[in-house]
Amino acid sequence: MGNFSAVLKLIGRHQKFLVTTHHNPDADAVASALSMSLFLKGLGKKVTVLNEDDCPQWLKFLPGTSMFKKASTVKKMDYEAAIVLDCADFRRMGGVKDLLIEGKPLVNIDHHVTNDHFGTVNVVQSKASSTCEMVFDLLKEAKYPLNRNLALLLYSGIMTDTGSFRFENTSVHSHAVAEELMTFKFSAAEMYDRLYVGIPVSDMKLFTEVIHHAQLLDGSRIYCVSMSKKVVNGFSKAFDLNEKLFSFLRSVDGIEVVVILTELRPKEIKVNLRSQKSFDVSVLAQQFDGGGHKKAAGCKIYEPLAQAQKTICLAIHKKL
Repeated sequence: MGNFSAVLKLIGRHQKFLVTTHHNPDADAVASALSMSLFLKGLGKKVTVLNEDDCPQWLKFLPGTSMFKKASTVKKMDYEAAIVLDCADFRRMGGVKDLLIEGKPLVNIDHHVTNDHFGTVNVVQSKASSTCEMVFDLLKEAKYPLNRNLALLLYSGIMTDTGSFRFENTSVHSHAVAEELMTFKFSAAEMYDRLYVGIPVSDMKLFTEVIHHAQLLDGSRIYCVSMSKKVVNGFSKAFDLNEKLFSFLRSVDGIEVVVILTELRPKEIKVNLRSQKSFDVSVLAQQFDGGGHKKAAGCKIYEPLAQAQKTICLAIHKKL
């Protein structure tokens, strides 16, 4: 558990808050931003929740998602302090960073080992399983009473960032937090189904095609998936493609690194990385101005898709 006293003092001094997280948000990002917003609203504060992207369709069953606003719909912000959650560096806020007002306090709450401490107040705990676990600790330090909506949000972030409590970042504290959250009597099985299961038939057909074209490289130590923008756009918005790919590919025996390359534009490729063994993908991602965790990281490569695959796989080969 971390020391959130500086954060709580700042919250006590201000009334209007901007809350945000990284672009293309995952469950931990969405849930930590929303749980922080519900906490602030519970204290009588005014809150605006902004993101570069819309809330993902598959997460819209979570409480509070109607608060999400897309940054491109806002021309100017009126706030007293900003709180950024689950964001390893300033650039990952995307368009939200352009709405920040110079001189206003910026709180940075995150668990990525590569976080560059960009805030005026920083609470960065690389050993925390998730940012949602950190928000739980903040609420405890504030002596703020939990409720069912907060419990659903926090549990979803912890569940997904620990891979359903299977990844190495799962700690004794993670299980203790989950135990307390589950006293609000929601179904863990139902949460799992909402977060992981329920793949539409059309998505499954496309998914099997993507898997069919995946490549085993470097003596079967690298599993690489490259997807054009056209392929990605063929999936429904409710389908979390990267999560499904990683869940499937990480079960393959002998793989050390899983790489997913997604074409955003002809010469802008998003690279997501997962490590199966001792390989530190956060160090690799930093070579390309990215970041993340030892076992999960990401970056961008500004080359055509085929060349970007060669570039990242060569960099992995050199470190292997």
